[in-house]
Amino acid sequence: MRLRRLRYRAWHRGTKEMDLLLGPYADARLATMDGAELDRFETLLEEADTDLLKWLMGQEPTPEDADHDLLADLLRFRTAK
Repeated sequence: MRLRRLRYRAWHRGTKEMDLLLGPYADARLATMDGAELDRFETLLEEADTDLLKWLMGQEPTPEDADHDLLADLLRFRTAK
C-alpha cells in the first residue's frame, strides 16, 4: 500500500515537469528501496514542486539540509534515459 501511495504522489505532483521527473524514477526504484530509503523519498515528496525543479535543473543551489544523495540519484536516473 505504501509503495502504491508513493508512486501515485510521484506521478501526481501538480506540475507536469515534476510528474515526468519523479514518476519514472518511482516506477523504477521504489520496489527495491528499503524502509529508510522509502522514508527519504517520502520526505523529498514533501518539498514544493517549484523548489525541487529549481534544484534538479541547477537553477538554485540545493539547501544544505536537503537529501543530496537522493537528488543526485534522481539526476543520474534522468540523464541515463
